[in-house]
Amino acid sequence: MASIAARGLTIEFPLYHHGARSLKKRLLAGVNVRVRTDAANRVVVSALRDLDFEIGSGERVALVGHNGAGKSTLLRTMAGIYEPAGGQLEVEGSVGSLIDPAAGMDGDSTGRENIRLRALYRGMDDAAVARLEEEVIGFAGLGEFIDVPIKGYSAGMQVRLSFALATAMQPEILLMDEWFSAGDADFMQKAEARLVDLVHGADVMVIATHDFATARRWCRRAIRLESGRIVADGPVEDVLGPA
Repeated sequence: MASIAARGLTIEFPLYHHGARSLKKRLLAGVNVRVRTDAANRVVVSALRDLDFEIGSGERVALVGHNGAGKSTLLRTMAGIYEPAGGQLEVEGSVGSLIDPAAGMDGDSTGRENIRLRALYRGMDDAAVARLEEEVIGFAGLGEFIDVPIKGYSAGMQVRLSFALATAMQPEILLMDEWFSAGDADFMQKAEARLVDLVHGADVMVIATHDFATARRWCRRAIRLESGRIVADGPVEDVLGPA
């Protein structure tokens, strides 16, 4: 069964620019201290600080909090994009992320080539590559543009391809940064239906969102972050308050 567990999870980002030390002095004057000097004498920002939580099979969890609270950083850490600076994070199960669907796309390659590159990255065999290609091309509906370099795509065409590719496989753990809401009306209807299928098919779903209606619709548990720390964790109604 899929699960996510954190013990003392800490994420830090070094500040390399010349004003880092003066920035440290300014921020240390505040109540919430998130800047310090690490063992290598670097000035670092503590994006997440000493988080402890467990997310088990069947759970649907909303990450909530103000901008800069650490929601997206935590989501990216779960996806394996960031390495912990301290503590542990254990993720059991295949992970699919809708954090930035266009990440890793090569603008100089065609849509078809991007599909194949993604398949090779996932270690698929020839038969699986062919199935993925057919699925993504069918869903994106780009016609002959699938063989055109994607740097020549309109924004809407890029959204179609990246979303189709990001959602072509059902993960055990689904990570989302906000609910997908881009594209024309017809494509949005298709995308909504696919997202619903992904959510229902996933063993675990975690979504970072500012939209409490989305959190209430899809999640039964919410984790509220402030200044990189967990300040509330429990049923959606208790953490978010009355609708």
